[in-house]
Amino acid sequence: MSPERLQKALAAAGIGSRRACEDLIRAGRVTVNGHTAGLGMKVEPGTDIIRVDGERVHGAEKTVYVALHKPVGVLTSLRGQGGRATVRDLVDIRERVYPVGRLDAESEGLVLLTNDGAAAHHLTHPSFGHDREYRVLVNREPDQDQLGAWRAGVVLPDGVRARPSEVWVQRADPGGVWVGVIMREGRKRQIRETARTLGLRVRRLVRIRINGLKLGSLSPGEWRLLTDEEVRQLKGESVGARPIRRGRPGTSRARAVERARKNRRPDGKR
Repeated sequence: MSPERLQKALAAAGIGSRRACEDLIRAGRVTVNGHTAGLGMKVEPGTDIIRVDGERVHGAEKTVYVALHKPVGVLTSLRGQGGRATVRDLVDIRERVYPVGRLDAESEGLVLLTNDGAAAHHLTHPSFGHDREYRVLVNREPDQDQLGAWRAGVVLPDGVRARPSEVWVQRADPGGVWVGVIMREGRKRQIRETARTLGLRVRRLVRIRINGLKLGSLSPGEWRLLTDEEVRQLKGESVGARPIRRGRPGTSRARAVERARKNRRPDGKR
């Protein structure tokens, strides 16, 4: 077997995404043949002895893809905090899978877990602009100014302006008004912070889609393995994806992108 980069070997063994594995290496938690590993070093997985936190890493596992309906209160993490349950606690399979992206503890909905590091990297890296769709219950119906600002992207508490989103009012509910949101980035608590900035309060937040993968009829706490067709679609979306190239504001390309965004209906049709 030819040598390969350590972070790639760790990801193939189901330790985490390549980015997460790079963080483990930087933190000094990985050793190769008894020596602390360095980022970028190459290894031979069938020959070198690789350990993470003292536990030996074995060869690549069978790739597994899981769709989970994360309930409110469960952490999108592999490690619990203060005894709180994690998404991994809910999935009863032998393979070591990890969540792709994050969904805050107060939110619920679709979480993808896998040990496919390449797919995880492409689905989480912001430059690829993958769709994530949410149903959001807010305390009252947003007015046109609030909807316009949400669509354009507000300045978040960290000082960064959110990218444009697709936002539309769905229906009223005894607890407020449901709003549909489609985003192509996933900054921490972005929907909640955007709503708060606009004078709205999020009462419930459910992620219902990641690209072509849908939550469907899964109830909170339920999970299922992806079908072969879903896996093929997922790999096609990730491996075949190319980073988004955005035009500068005011350029013809940027104006064309903005016109296309405004003309797109919530169902994705024009």
